[in-house]
Amino acid sequence: MSELTAGKKRFVKRTLSVESPTILIGKGGVSEEVLKEIEKQLEKRKMVKVKLLTTAVKGGETKQIATRIAEKVEASLVEVRGHTFMLYKRGKK
Repeated sequence: MSELTAGKKRFVKRTLSVESPTILIGKGGVSEEVLKEIEKQLEKRKMVKVKLLTTAVKGGETKQIATRIAEKVEASLVEVRGHTFMLYKRGKK
Protein backbone atom coordinates (compact mmCIF):
# COMPACT_ATOMS: atom_id res chain seq x y z
CA MET A 1 0.00 0.00 0.00
CA SER A 2 1.78 3.13 -1.20
CA GLU A 3 1.16 6.68 -0.08
CA LEU A 4 -0.68 8.91 -2.49
CA THR A 5 0.45 12.39 -3.41
CA ALA A 6 -1.88 15.27 -2.63
CA GLY A 7 -2.50 15.83 -6.33
CA LYS A 8 -3.49 12.20 -6.93
CA LYS A 9 -5.83 12.27 -3.92
CA ARG A 10 -7.48 15.42 -5.29
CA PHE A 11 -7.88 13.79 -8.71
CA VAL A 12 -9.51 10.66 -7.27
CA LYS A 13 -11.83 12.68 -5.00
CA ARG A 14 -12.88 14.94 -7.87
CA THR A 15 -13.48 12.01 -10.21
CA LEU A 16 -15.46 9.85 -7.78
CA SER A 17 -17.36 12.59 -5.94
CA VAL A 18 -20.01 12.89 -8.65
CA GLU A 19 -20.36 9.12 -9.13
CA SER A 20 -22.56 6.75 -7.17
CA PRO A 21 -20.85 3.97 -5.21
CA THR A 22 -20.18 0.98 -7.45
CA ILE A 23 -20.01 -1.50 -4.57
CA LEU A 24 -22.50 -1.76 -1.71
CA ILE A 25 -21.68 -3.86 1.34
CA GLY A 26 -24.72 -5.05 3.27
CA LYS A 27 -25.43 -7.20 6.30
CA GLY A 28 -23.37 -10.06 4.86
CA GLY A 29 -20.30 -7.98 5.57
CA VAL A 30 -16.98 -8.15 3.77
CA SER A 31 -16.85 -11.55 2.09
CA GLU A 32 -14.33 -13.04 -0.32
CA GLU A 33 -16.69 -12.28 -3.22
CA VAL A 34 -16.84 -8.61 -2.24
CA LEU A 35 -13.04 -8.43 -2.04
CA LYS A 36 -12.70 -10.10 -5.45
CA GLU A 37 -15.14 -7.61 -6.97
CA ILE A 38 -13.25 -4.67 -5.45
CA GLU A 39 -9.97 -6.05 -6.84
CA LYS A 40 -11.56 -6.55 -10.26
CA GLN A 41 -12.85 -2.98 -10.39
CA LEU A 42 -9.53 -1.59 -9.14
CA GLU A 43 -7.71 -3.51 -11.85
CA LYS A 44 -10.04 -2.11 -14.50
CA ARG A 45 -10.50 1.50 -13.34
CA LYS A 46 -7.74 2.01 -10.70
CA MET A 47 -10.30 3.62 -8.34
CA VAL A 48 -13.52 2.50 -6.70
CA LYS A 49 -16.18 4.00 -4.44
CA VAL A 50 -17.66 1.70 -1.78
CA LYS A 51 -20.65 2.26 0.50
CA LEU A 52 -21.25 0.38 3.73
CA LEU A 53 -24.89 0.04 4.62
CA THR A 54 -25.74 0.61 8.30
CA THR A 55 -26.34 -3.10 8.79
CA ALA A 56 -22.75 -3.83 7.70
CA VAL A 57 -21.18 -1.37 10.14
CA LYS A 58 -22.74 -2.89 13.31
CA GLY A 59 -20.22 -2.13 16.09
CA GLY A 60 -17.18 -1.24 14.00
CA GLU A 61 -16.31 2.10 12.54
CA THR A 62 -16.35 2.71 8.81
CA LYS A 63 -12.74 3.88 8.82
CA GLN A 64 -11.54 0.68 10.48
CA ILE A 65 -13.44 -1.49 7.99
CA ALA A 66 -12.18 0.61 5.05
CA THR A 67 -8.58 0.36 6.26
CA ARG A 68 -8.87 -3.41 6.60
CA ILE A 69 -10.31 -3.72 3.08
CA ALA A 70 -7.59 -1.46 1.64
CA GLU A 71 -4.89 -3.64 3.21
CA LYS A 72 -6.44 -6.86 1.90
CA VAL A 73 -6.71 -5.60 -1.70
CA GLU A 74 -3.36 -3.72 -1.46
CA ALA A 75 -4.89 -0.35 -2.33
CA SER A 76 -4.66 3.14 -0.86
CA LEU A 77 -7.53 4.53 1.16
CA VAL A 78 -8.22 7.98 -0.29
CA GLU A 79 -11.10 9.28 1.81
CA VAL A 80 -13.82 8.19 4.22
CA ARG A 81 -17.07 10.19 4.38
CA GLY A 82 -19.84 8.84 6.53
CA HIS A 83 -20.34 5.24 5.42
CA THR A 84 -18.71 5.76 2.02
CA PHE A 85 -15.04 5.46 1.16
CA MET A 86 -12.79 5.63 -1.90
CA LEU A 87 -9.91 3.33 -2.81
CA TYR A 88 -7.15 3.80 -5.37
CA LYS A 89 -4.70 1.24 -6.68
CA ARG A 90 -1.83 2.12 -8.93
CA GLY A 91 -1.83 0.31 -12.28
CA LYS A 92 0.79 -2.35 -12.96
CA LYS A 93 3.66 -1.28 -15.18
